[in-house]
Amino acid sequence: MSSTLPAASTETSGTAATSLGRGLKTRHLTMMGLGSAIGAGLFLGTGVGISAAGPAVLLAYVIAGAITVCIMQMLAEMVAARPSSGTFSTYAEMAFGPSAGFTIGWLYWFMMIMIMAVEITGASAIIAAWFGISAWIPALVAIVCFTLINFAAVKNYGEFEFWFALIKVLVIVAFLVLGTLLWLGLLPGTSFMGLENVREVGFMPNGWGGVATALLAVAFAFGGIELVTIAAAESEDPEVAVHSAIRTIIWRISVFYIGSVLLIVLLLPFEQIGGASNASESPFTAVLSMANIPGAVGIMEAVIVIALLSACNTQVYGSSRFLHNLAVRGDAPPAFAATDARGVPMRAVIVSVLFGFGAVALQYWNPPGLLAFLLNAVGGCLIVIWFAIAFSFLKLHPQLVESGELTHVRMWAPHWLPWATIVLAAGIVALMLTNPDGRFQVMAVAIVVGVIAAAGAIWTRTDTFARNAAPERTHQ
Repeated sequence: MSSTLPAASTETSGTAATSLGRGLKTRHLTMMGLGSAIGAGLFLGTGVGISAAGPAVLLAYVIAGAITVCIMQMLAEMVAARPSSGTFSTYAEMAFGPSAGFTIGWLYWFMMIMIMAVEITGASAIIAAWFGISAWIPALVAIVCFTLINFAAVKNYGEFEFWFALIKVLVIVAFLVLGTLLWLGLLPGTSFMGLENVREVGFMPNGWGGVATALLAVAFAFGGIELVTIAAAESEDPEVAVHSAIRTIIWRISVFYIGSVLLIVLLLPFEQIGGASNASESPFTAVLSMANIPGAVGIMEAVIVIALLSACNTQVYGSSRFLHNLAVRGDAPPAFAATDARGVPMRAVIVSVLFGFGAVALQYWNPPGLLAFLLNAVGGCLIVIWFAIAFSFLKLHPQLVESGELTHVRMWAPHWLPWATIVLAAGIVALMLTNPDGRFQVMAVAIVVGVIAAAGAIWTRTDTFARNAAPERTHQ
């Protein structure tokens, strides 16, 4: 038994009571994707990969970037043909049935909720230190503000997030310009540095083992770009918007990440680069200090806070749209499918925010073992999403060709490149199994996926599911 959906999106072809609004422009989608992908991981986590592999960390970023590019292009083809705010969850259902759609949908919702909590906790800790107040106060204020922002019509939300994310983009661009001038010796009191730091340690100081370790550290660095495909269903022209936005995001993210890492490798001695638990330890701060930028630590703290808050805002948006889509498809209570006159799923926003704030409270409570387990599960969720997208594409691509639904947005080499992407992703899983932390992460995500899949198998066989399922769904 398989389940198929018509080419039209369930959300946009339904009644006014459950239809999402339209109004997002391509520039909104682009900035939302950039805002979600550029977080504290870039500013605090970059040094982990560099310390493991040295300059060869660039190879790790290229491999991770190649996987992301291929995954996003496969997803873009499906989104352009059949736009849905449920994106890869909807396509998993189309390809493999309701249980698969249920599992991938709730898995991604869980991931977004936990990431939202991590981001808001990190940002509130810095803000609390600034003002000498309890961390829960800025956390609560931020959650309330983001709730109100997400209550706005999607066009207004998109405009807010555009300017919010633009701040991070401008900071990255400024860093790239400043770092280049510093490396070239064009700033006062500096001289051309050349490849001195690279020659000191060599390109691959820790061999291929170091590259493998770095790959694990940076594998999911580009996560968050997929939010573009969620928002595409609310764009004015999904086909044009998703193609343009994904193409723009991919090259910009590549320049931002690889450019930043390259400059850090060129500018800082290898022994000074490592993981950072706060802004003062960030390699970005070290570069700013080399350029004699006053208040470098404070600047990086402000940037990190903005990065976290922007990413958190997009998580609120994405989780609410996913919950709405799950409800439309009968995989969540039908009350969450309701939208107001502007096409905003108010109930889905409120529920997602409440669960997100609950996850924040969980981090302050920090019961022994539970939080570590959940966060490790989150770390592995993205690779499950990758596999779901790739296998859904392999199943749906021939159908799209046969039905004539394909647009000008197409996957390159559709007969072999998806399989190559799957092999690379499987290689990352194999690497994860070679060390204790990676094995724990794989175990955690396997348990979470197993629980959700079992719940999905039970739920999709109930009479309640059959009654609540979208009328557009047909079973064959």
